[in-house]
Amino acid sequence: MISIENLQKDYNQFKLECSLKVSPGQVSGLVGQNGAGKSTIFKALLGLISMTNGTIRIMGKDISNLSAEDKQKIGVVLNDSGFSGYLAIKDIVPILVHMYPFFEKETFLQQCNNFGLPLNKKIKDFSTGMKTKLKILIAVSHKASLLVLDEPTSGLDVVARDEVLNILREYMERDEKNTILISSHISTDLEGFCDNLYMIHDGRIVWEEDTDVLLSDYAILKLSQEQLNTIDKEYLIKMTKETFGYCCLTNQKQYYYENYPEIVVGKGSLDDFMFMMLKGENL
Repeated sequence: MISIENLQKDYNQFKLECSLKVSPGQVSGLVGQNGAGKSTIFKALLGLISMTNGTIRIMGKDISNLSAEDKQKIGVVLNDSGFSGYLAIKDIVPILVHMYPFFEKETFLQQCNNFGLPLNKKIKDFSTGMKTKLKILIAVSHKASLLVLDEPTSGLDVVARDEVLNILREYMERDEKNTILISSHISTDLEGFCDNLYMIHDGRIVWEEDTDVLLSDYAILKLSQEQLNTIDKEYLIKMTKETFGYCCLTNQKQYYYENYPEIVVGKGSLDDFMFMMLKGENL
């Protein structure tokens, strides 16, 4: 569905260099700190900025060759985009009907009602969560087969984030070929939602893994100096020094369970793994 190969974008103080793929029917997550390059990738993907080098293909076509019909199949949510705040939902419905031949008006209005979005209130008076839910509902209401979502849960409370993710889960259940590329710096939002995750840091993809493998095979080992000296380090990826010893990231949790029953093997979270990848030392 999406293929980005050797994408490069040069700015004065920042350089993006990355490749990634998203297969049909897959939810792929892009995680990283603010300023890591997530939004730059999305803008290049959508043709909003020019590339210094590289190729981007969507639905098998170079992005420069996408037809108007192809673009109808893409739903987009960006932080800095949306309708004028001085419009109400009742004002934008005729616009959406005109923009999207397959816009599902009745379903959209029903969903707005389900999520408590008033039709007559100006969008500028919506809360952050209401504005985000409106953007998501628009993106999923015109039979798009691909969603490109840049930080859709940013600034939302726990309840609003869960509601947004539920909308996206329902979207994926509608058609087995529906596909999502979603970014977030809130890694826990993506941990139970994405099929695989790409981690970006300083403009480069530094880690890619299937979520199932991440949750089943990765772990944080808690080691003393003596244990660090004697343990088999073949499957250790990164290490950090702690007050009372060392933390090591591994992608072979079962190996250390079976062969070193005396050490502490912690399950860890995606945040823990991200921290280790960014701050840990190579062994």
